[in-house]
Amino acid sequence: MSTESRDLARVAEVLVEAGEALALGRDPFEEPIGEDPLAQRLDALERLDRRFRAAPRRPEPLRPVASAESGSSLRRAPARRQRTQVPALAEIELPKPSGLLDHLLPDESRRVLMALSHMVEGEGPYDRFGFSPDVTKAAFPFFQALYRAWFRVKSHGHANIPGSGPAVLVSNHAGLLPFDAAMSIVDIALHTDPPRLARAVVDRWAGTLPWVNVFYARVGQVIGTRENFADLLDEGQIVLVYPEGIEGVRKTIAQRYRLQHFRVGFVEHALRAGSPIVPMAVLGSDDQMPVLYDVKPLARQLGLPVAPITPTFPWLGPLGLLPYPVSYRIVYGEPLRFHERFGPEGADDARLVRYLANQVRRAVQLLIDRNR
Repeated sequence: MSTESRDLARVAEVLVEAGEALALGRDPFEEPIGEDPLAQRLDALERLDRRFRAAPRRPEPLRPVASAESGSSLRRAPARRQRTQVPALAEIELPKPSGLLDHLLPDESRRVLMALSHMVEGEGPYDRFGFSPDVTKAAFPFFQALYRAWFRVKSHGHANIPGSGPAVLVSNHAGLLPFDAAMSIVDIALHTDPPRLARAVVDRWAGTLPWVNVFYARVGQVIGTRENFADLLDEGQIVLVYPEGIEGVRKTIAQRYRLQHFRVGFVEHALRAGSPIVPMAVLGSDDQMPVLYDVKPLARQLGLPVAPITPTFPWLGPLGLLPYPVSYRIVYGEPLRFHERFGPEGADDARLVRYLANQVRRAVQLLIDRNR
């Protein structure tokens, strides 16, 4: 077998091994511990590719690629996704209330929901990620009641939320159940003009729950994959991330308002998309359902991310999971524009990405400490 044939066989072997590693699946936003085997294989593949490029080759005749539009012989670069256009609130003509839902919602909220309905193009019931304006409208009275009456949310710093274009909002996470995400999404929609729908990145485990996964999609949330993250930013949308992941929601009362380890994938995507990163803090979520102890062996046995013991759970059964009526405060910090300094190529530097993720973590922690 020739040297080139052996190299080709090695390339095929590397590709198969890389494909198997991807198929096994792991959190794409989690920093690898030690040397990543997949990264090592891809580095080997890159070295082989450089050898092939350097080797002399017989020139091949150019084969024109016909264009679907003009018959051009040049292959065109893939077109950028069309960015979502949401009208300003002043452009919305509000019809008279009709039906129970319209009477349950104030005019301000109805106007916001009508503006967000423009995110769905054509006559389809939902957008390509599953967002449904009808389901969101049906659920909004419940979440707005929680926002105004139960959690009594107060917020400031809304001017730091970009009025258009992609943005990554990075927040702390706590409270077992994701009421902090729901209140943040409602707050952002009610305090931006044109209204902006924050697309929270949902843990993959939640995507396996029947009914719950569909509901999350219908109210605009997405499963945390690299493809979803990149596509949302490419469309100029806001992505809300919780880099602590499950470690944030299951931290005990002794760790209240102390940020856990940050995953770093959001920095990579922000750099590649040319997107600012907005740190934000949610005060109150750590108090809504304080965890006294996490029975991790039981959680593993049941296939759950957490098996909590709280002052009310499991003593009161499912009612013990109801959040306490604590007051929420949401604070938006100044945008961090790392993309302007480091550009998209910065996403390929693992040390830089980790450093920038730590900078964001410090910014979020500082917001928490200043506003407690």
